[in-house]
Amino acid sequence: MGKGSMPEDLPAEKSPALDSVMAERHRLLSLAFRMMGTLADAEDVVQETYVRWYRLEPRERDEIATPAAWLIRVASRISLDLLGSARARRETYVGQWLPEPVPADLFAGTAITPLNSSDLAADPLERVTLDDAVSMALLTVLEAMTPAERVTFVLHDVFGVPFDEIAGVVGRSAAATRQLATSARRHVRRGRRARVSPRQHDEVVRAFRGATARGDIEDLLRVLAPDVELRVDGGGFVNAAPRVIRGSDHVARWFMGVMRKQPALRLERRDTADGLGYILRNEGLRYGILTFDVSDEGVTNVWLMLNPIKLTNWSL
Repeated sequence: MGKGSMPEDLPAEKSPALDSVMAERHRLLSLAFRMMGTLADAEDVVQETYVRWYRLEPRERDEIATPAAWLIRVASRISLDLLGSARARRETYVGQWLPEPVPADLFAGTAITPLNSSDLAADPLERVTLDDAVSMALLTVLEAMTPAERVTFVLHDVFGVPFDEIAGVVGRSAAATRQLATSARRHVRRGRRARVSPRQHDEVVRAFRGATARGDIEDLLRVLAPDVELRVDGGGFVNAAPRVIRGSDHVARWFMGVMRKQPALRLERRDTADGLGYILRNEGLRYGILTFDVSDEGVTNVWLMLNPIKLTNWSL
């Protein structure tokens, strides 16, 4: 069954009820992407969610007061079940595994839509913004959470689902679910430095590109934080650094080496969920995408996606 196609056993006729349910697809995909970290896995979650909806008896569907909320809960349960097996698959992944970088506006307007605003008003704990929810900076932090923490964090802090509803998804009490959210936020705080403004982020990233293009290692060192880390995901399709490269000197020399070996490589700007990033073009072909995390010290993280399966949403 191809991605985005309707399962063969689902009804083909159109109706207002069907239209309203299918209208939730993009929001479900944005939720599943935050849960799973790749669009391919998110598509699988959404497909299975709709299969379960259409396999309900008409009477059962009629008894569901809010189909959108039902779809979100079911997609979240499926994600929770799949996260364990996804982690097992990643243990055999060739090289480093990274979440999939996506364009800045891919899921615009899909998150932070509370199903019960009174629950949020009573709960003052900090929530994240939409941009954070799809950034590589946050997605990599989500990978450090347990499946239950991740599902709870995404549902409550990104989509505004009340804790008593999340409790039914993760199989915990509402109080225990609140603790999962608190633990998840600790991961976020540990994984993020003080944020810089979008303007400062982009200025530093432009300086990175300029130094790299000129082959000026001294200028490049000036924009890298001393403890900068570089991660490269080739997925076994492209030769890539098998381990994290740490430290400004090692990262700078790695990039200088790449530019010397591939003089036809070009960096073309793209807006990503992390801010300014670059498409890598090699002899006219899309080769990869660079995204960055920036603090007051300079570039702290560089993520280089070379796996072609995770580049399908980026055009030249």
